[in-house]
Amino acid sequence: MKNSQAPRLPSDVAPRPIRVVFLVFYVEAWDSLDDIYRRMLADPRFDPTVITIPRKLTGYEDFTDEPLISAFFTERGIAHERFPYDDSFIGLERLTEIDPDYVFLNYPWQRNYQPGYQIERLISFTRVCYVPYFTSSLVQEPAFDGIAPHQYTQPTHRLAHMIFLQDAEVASAFIDADYGNQIYRTGTPKIDALRESAATTVPAWPLDRLLESGDRPFRLLWGPHHSYGPNWLNFGVFADMCHDMLEFARLHPHIDIVLRPHPFMFGTLTDRDLMTRDELRDWQSAWAALPNTATNDSAGFTAIFLASDALLTDGISFLVEYPLVTGKPTIFWEKAEHWAFTHTGTLAAEASVRVTNMAELEGTLAAAQVQLLPVRSDEIAELLDYVSPFPGRAAASIVELVAEDFEDVDE
Repeated sequence: MKNSQAPRLPSDVAPRPIRVVFLVFYVEAWDSLDDIYRRMLADPRFDPTVITIPRKLTGYEDFTDEPLISAFFTERGIAHERFPYDDSFIGLERLTEIDPDYVFLNYPWQRNYQPGYQIERLISFTRVCYVPYFTSSLVQEPAFDGIAPHQYTQPTHRLAHMIFLQDAEVASAFIDADYGNQIYRTGTPKIDALRESAATTVPAWPLDRLLESGDRPFRLLWGPHHSYGPNWLNFGVFADMCHDMLEFARLHPHIDIVLRPHPFMFGTLTDRDLMTRDELRDWQSAWAALPNTATNDSAGFTAIFLASDALLTDGISFLVEYPLVTGKPTIFWEKAEHWAFTHTGTLAAEASVRVTNMAELEGTLAAAQVQLLPVRSDEIAELLDYVSPFPGRAAASIVELVAEDFEDVDE
């Protein structure tokens, strides 16, 4: 047991609710926690609280964004406490006063947390639960067989009290590394949320225009990744093809193209010297100036997926998520040198339509516009069966496991 046991209550005293804090800065993947939070909020056994904190993403000079993170929850009607402090130890003191039984995290990389909220400090007074923000482990690390060590050897993985996983492969890697006692294979609330919301979400497209014919344009969603070099994943091709995409948009005014970049992408481009800040700014200005292009980082994934006619991505999570929401294959611009796929990644790639250059992309989009894109229905069904071992049950399972764990610790 990682933490001291809570004191036993006298038999004539009603048990208090289980205090749970959701400590959040990666709101781009709140859907990995949302259903857990809402179920706890409706469950008298629990007293959940959302707390927003600053973050430092790739390319950031300092910790920031807390007002944006708070606004995300305000817009969704989710009550939350704000810890906007530059000095995170003020927030840590407040967190210890709340005295949570559990703190939920959905982001494992400790360098992006202020010092006061890093897991080594949290476990001194609470039990940390980790739910991965991504849908699945898709990529292997070079020189390693199987799951990449960064998926199970971070401090978050080693020190968390409970870890809720989707993949059998990843669970086996934890067990082989002797971290198996805290592992629970529940599936991921993220995929359940995506699948459930597909039936009820109203499609939302950031561009509102019609062609001269009165028809709406063909809608292409473009989701580039932030990994550009052999030291980390090596999927991203934005710097190599962004000018070609700009020219393609100019020459195809009957196609709407909405750019949905990975949250780290623009920062990584300049931080890794793939583009200067001026070059990136010039490209963004040219992109924004066209009538048939836009950049959007706020529309819900499901809403914008459903509104699109096709998705172009160079990886990684969209490769899984888009077909599970829409039933359609992604168009996967595959960089030859990317890190090898796991079994899950291979299934996702096989459920896509692959391209490797601009000419292939143009041909594929021409086919998509006349409904001749390969369907890949069998491959998508196989992918779904593999990545969703317990359909619709992930969040409910996690809530019950936490309740059972609390009873065990309290005994």
